[in-house]
Amino acid sequence: MKKRKLKVVRFTLIEIVVVIVILVMLASIATPLYMRHISSARISTAATQIKLLEQSLMDFKLDMGKYPDTADGLRVLVENINQEEKWKGPYIKPNVPKDPWGNEYNYVCPGEHGEFDLSSYGADGQPDGEGEDADITNWK
Repeated sequence: MKKRKLKVVRFTLIEIVVVIVILVMLASIATPLYMRHISSARISTAATQIKLLEQSLMDFKLDMGKYPDTADGLRVLVENINQEEKWKGPYIKPNVPKDPWGNEYNYVCPGEHGEFDLSSYGADGQPDGEGEDADITNWK
């Protein structure tokens, strides 16, 4: 029996560098597209959560005859903090969500734009702004 010699294939340093350069170029193209998609998904999520909170507030009003005041805030949707007999909650489960950037939603009742104002200040957590920092509200 003859022994066969196995031919060992090795990559040269230049071939490895070329592969790394190609991967970096692909990542530099794909990353901004991915980040733009993440940004628009967060904005859509905030708008959807505001609609959900609006519906929960309307359910609360049907039972209680009024919207919760600003001092009680959205917490009354998950717990009967004032020990009201008419309260039939929780109106949202398991708890009041935070906006996609980890901030609390802003609730004011009575509102300047309607019976109540509900908003998220966006990525920067500050009023106003543009792009991902823009406010997402229930009145626009």
